[in-house]
Amino acid sequence: MTGPAAGSGPAAGSGAASGSGAAAGSGTAAGSGATVLEVRELSVRYRPRGRVVHAVDSLSYSVAAGRTVAIIGESGSGKTASSRAIMGLLPRSAEVSGSAVLNGTELIGLGARELRRHRGHDVAMIFQDPARSLNPTMRVGPQIAEAIRAHRERGARKISRAAARERAIELLRLVRLSAPEQRYREYPHQFSGGMRQRVMIAMALSCSPRLLIADEATTALDVTTQAQIMRLLTGLQAQLGMAILMISHDLGLAASFADDVVVMYAGRAVERAPVRELFGNVRMPYTSALLGAVPRLDRAAHTPLPVIGGRPPVLSGPPGSTPPAGCPFAARCPRAAERCERERPELAEDEPGHAYACWYPLAGSAQAASASGSAPASGSVSASGSASASGSAPASGSVSASASGSAAGEAR
Repeated sequence: MTGPAAGSGPAAGSGAASGSGAAAGSGTAAGSGATVLEVRELSVRYRPRGRVVHAVDSLSYSVAAGRTVAIIGESGSGKTASSRAIMGLLPRSAEVSGSAVLNGTELIGLGARELRRHRGHDVAMIFQDPARSLNPTMRVGPQIAEAIRAHRERGARKISRAAARERAIELLRLVRLSAPEQRYREYPHQFSGGMRQRVMIAMALSCSPRLLIADEATTALDVTTQAQIMRLLTGLQAQLGMAILMISHDLGLAASFADDVVVMYAGRAVERAPVRELFGNVRMPYTSALLGAVPRLDRAAHTPLPVIGGRPPVLSGPPGSTPPAGCPFAARCPRAAERCERERPELAEDEPGHAYACWYPLAGSAQAASASGSAPASGSVSASGSASASGSAPASGSVSASASGSAAGEAR
């Protein structure tokens, strides 16, 4: 085990306490709007067959109007569970605690009838697989119209079928589907994957929500279609002034289209910062490991792909158990020391706007430049997204929007 690098890392409890203060970049950047969603100490637990699973543990962040926050991490890190907790879409066996305030209304603890009033109008969600989300036995137009009538009918105010149909056609035109009147009468199987995802976006926008949650909305799409969908979402965001919460494991997508990034691991936020700050000044070894694992076109042929060694920690235990002690990444981290296995670091804002949970973080670009008296060392991550993990990260390599293959050339 290697010890801490000279001058690296905040002392225990340094900076802001976990969950304190605004999320990175929310409400602080020039031109950003009022806070739409404020999540504080959100936790999700499941109890399958007499055990307890700590799926999300004390997650905190906020999303401002007109901004995009990306939550990234490996599969199983709690990204989708946290977003579904906000929407109230978890199974009844799930135990949700903490706070999620949407436009001044606390969502956690609301009943099904109250949550229904907010879905569609205030918050909407685009799911990962449109083929499974759309009813294959119904034409796509009536499915959009059904969502409009279901979420817009409040009290005595009713929407006619004809008005819902016109609104659905307008939405199909808004998401840039050709011949929207014809598409209204077609079935999902007559659409390509990208076209089906556009239908899901139209359905999500049917009631002009303040917050749009995109849960792996481009995962099943090819590279070109991914870029088209993300351009569409950012264009609609600028047009409608909504906030976007983007759930993804695609670092290139986050680098190209997000304003702020939250990195999750084992149910916890381990790093949080504005996108340029995070990719240009990585402090958490797990974030660096994710960057190093991105495939690169300039690698020599037939070389093994870099991976993050080991396995994520087991988050389940007997009833009454708590999450494992120590840093959840300690068993896979080459910088881990005895303290990492014994004490869990809290997410602390040791630098303005940049919070991370690590006892022995990587040297930031500013620290590296100060120590060497010259430009930042090659181990830092550039603002354009190119990164290398040389020296202290688990794997060498770099990431850029084009390297991820998902948003080539699509700079924000």
